[in-house]
Amino acid sequence: MLDIGVRAPDFRAKDLEGSEVSLSQLLKNGPVLVGFLKISCPTCQYTFPYLQRMADRGSLTVVGISQDDAGPTRKFCQALGVRFPVLLDSAAAGYPVSNAYTLTTVPSLFLIEPDGMISASFMGFSKADLEAIGSRFEAPPFLANEDIPAFRPG
Repeated sequence: MLDIGVRAPDFRAKDLEGSEVSLSQLLKNGPVLVGFLKISCPTCQYTFPYLQRMADRGSLTVVGISQDDAGPTRKFCQALGVRFPVLLDSAAAGYPVSNAYTLTTVPSLFLIEPDGMISASFMGFSKADLEAIGSRFEAPPFLANEDIPAFRPG
């Protein structure tokens, strides 16, 4: 998995409506938090609603990269209240985006700066990493009274 200080590979992928989106296009608006997912992954199901909370603040662009087809991914998003853009990493094409980021598990998350450099990189659910990103962008993922585990592996 790509680490902090590495240039993030640019990618082009289709969103759930069939429009093509690129990382370079997204970075024009500032840093982007990219979260890779598989709909059957329990840790992805746990993590993505917290990412939506961060996206709701409007100070950070959040985008998902699904390793599933559009229909099941759409159902995942609806069930979990995920409204930020989710792009499709095609199994038929051999998961080109996931492979470019050398993933071994999901969820895997990357904070990518406007210059294309990765400033945060982690696998699974990491409370500390999400809090650090949320603090930087004034986009807290957790409520004060929530009992949140420190880590959940992917």
